[in-house]
Amino acid sequence: MFTGIVEEIGTVEEIVHGPDGTDARLRVRGPLVVSDAHLGDSISVSGVCLTVTELPGDGTFLADVMPETLRRSALEDVGVGSPVNLERALAVGGRYGGHVVQGHVDGVGTILSRSPGPRWDDVEIGLAPELARYVAEKGSIAVSGISLTVTHVGDESFGVSLIPTTLEATTLGTLAPGARVNLEVDVLAKYTERLLSTAGVLR
Repeated sequence: MFTGIVEEIGTVEEIVHGPDGTDARLRVRGPLVVSDAHLGDSISVSGVCLTVTELPGDGTFLADVMPETLRRSALEDVGVGSPVNLERALAVGGRYGGHVVQGHVDGVGTILSRSPGPRWDDVEIGLAPELARYVAEKGSIAVSGISLTVTHVGDESFGVSLIPTTLEATTLGTLAPGARVNLEVDVLAKYTERLLSTAGVLR
């Protein structure tokens, strides 16, 4: 489990695709997140939970990306040199500063617009209508692994405001309209919907 508080911006150093091109192995540079990492640990890479498969000892880690993950996320857009948001899994007893983030991407959104303010940016992000029902004004959403508060929501888009720290410490500071981002809606909303839909069966 993660909290959506990005620890560092890493860099994709190598991408090796499988024989049929549907899967990939990534080498990502992230000195902070690998400083205490072990094989089998989980690291959020721009909102996607990946398992550490190799630790070369040079400040990088390797992780396999399955076809399902590439199909459902914006990781298929990354190339060598691409920046990615990195977060280690939450340690027991650690500070819980964001919200419950699983690293299971629900869909891919598109940055529609960004309007700079005096010290912040207001960003509008498009999303599929079937995901919009899980998004609530003043609720939480993870955008490329970043825990953000929703400022407003429509049928096919929602807004967020990015504070200076988010602009400086995450990839959202430089993404232009048209860029694709990973979206993970609040898991509590999904569980609530599931419970309500099965209420008659549980009686």
